[in-house]
Amino acid sequence: MSVPTSLRVGPFVATILPKKKYITFYIFLIWASLIPIILQFWLYWHFLWDYGDPSAIPQKPSRPFHFYTFLPIALFLWYIELVLISLVFARIMFSIVNAIHKPKEGVFLRDKSDKDYRYWCIRNMIKKWPLWLAHKFPFPFLDNVCFKMFGVKTTFHNSLFEGWVDTEFIKFGKNVVIGQGSHIQSSIIVGHLLIIKKTVIEDDVRIGTHSVVMPGTHIGKRAVLGTLSLTTVGQKLEEGWIYQGNPAKKFKINRFFEDGLEKKIKFVAQNEENLEKLYRQFYRDHQDEHVSFRKRLKRRKEQKEMRKKE
Repeated sequence: MSVPTSLRVGPFVATILPKKKYITFYIFLIWASLIPIILQFWLYWHFLWDYGDPSAIPQKPSRPFHFYTFLPIALFLWYIELVLISLVFARIMFSIVNAIHKPKEGVFLRDKSDKDYRYWCIRNMIKKWPLWLAHKFPFPFLDNVCFKMFGVKTTFHNSLFEGWVDTEFIKFGKNVVIGQGSHIQSSIIVGHLLIIKKTVIEDDVRIGTHSVVMPGTHIGKRAVLGTLSLTTVGQKLEEGWIYQGNPAKKFKINRFFEDGLEKKIKFVAQNEENLEKLYRQFYRDHQDEHVSFRKRLKRRKEQKEMRKKE
């Protein structure tokens, strides 16, 4: 399987462009967004740098105190402005490209003769520069601004900053948390095929660290995809369940959103041994892969007995 755009560590860009001339979109966006920032820096330097008075006796040295005092604030604001300017130019180009050839779901041939594949590469190239800039910013709100500008349905309360998220055909509900290094995809390259399918993640969903959500996945409300898990293309994850594995399978009902959970677990009153048992009951044993079959059977019996006592 080839490396899809959403799995690249860095800017979102097609692995192999059908035509190298598409890189001109990228170069133009860098040039167009940097020019205003360079002009502003020149004005800032021109008005705040104190050259001193070389004709004075004794000669007055230059003291650029104000220049260096306000420089950190100016750099911070310029970076935000750089992202926003690049985003505006990218959005204009993006709208023009989409008007020429509208994005659509389906399975397409990964070849320059295929129009859908060519325009998919162009869209990725246009989005590369502003997305890369936004992801380097230490605050997550710029990421969400980019997602919204490119058509991803999300809210500013969702935590998407630690993962890698595709930028089209994706819909997020409210209170969604994406674990560090996880990938939410709406497109993938498999061999000579490009698969594009809409991915839907509903309210209160949790995606574990280093998990992959494949194109077309639909995750129901309050569902959990465990760490190091992988969904299949078009998989449906039922509401209120914890899924784990590769491919992801049902593990147990998600009880973390139930009313009165604090009373059931009783964190304060429990000792360490009981807390461990309760944790295994309500979540999962991360070490199951490393223990013997006999011990796993014993633990399962213990869990069943605890459930009966409830």
